[in-house]
Amino acid sequence: MLLFRIVDAKKTDYLSYTIPTGMNHNAKSIRPFIGAKDFETSRNFYRDLGFEEVTLGKHMSVFKTGNMAFYLQDAYVKDWIENTMIFMEVDDVNRFYNELSALNLTTKYKVKLSPIKYEDWGEECFLHDPAGNLWHFGAFK
Repeated sequence: MLLFRIVDAKKTDYLSYTIPTGMNHNAKSIRPFIGAKDFETSRNFYRDLGFEEVTLGKHMSVFKTGNMAFYLQDAYVKDWIENTMIFMEVDDVNRFYNELSALNLTTKYKVKLSPIKYEDWGEECFLHDPAGNLWHFGAFK
């Protein structure tokens, strides 16, 4: 059995849910799809952020770092973008935040970088991309 913890945002307690383990995923990766309001601007933003781009067509690219990747598509649906969040676990949030700040993305792309928040579970900082997708860069205790 696998045990997942579901955090209720309105409470401080945890809910637990146990699922049967009858399926062996043998997964190699999970690759979310995110949208872009201005595809070229977003492509430049993610390259500046240090991701390697592989162009898959006129309206889609995959961006990679190490064994992780996500798809960027030339598609914008306001409600979708404004509710998209991606969490990327990093080894050192303080170092990562300092490197993000040094990239000067907030000036170049008019995006929002939020300072590190320290929580009971770990720490994270936040970065909105040019379309409004919210990235969490964090580390667990």
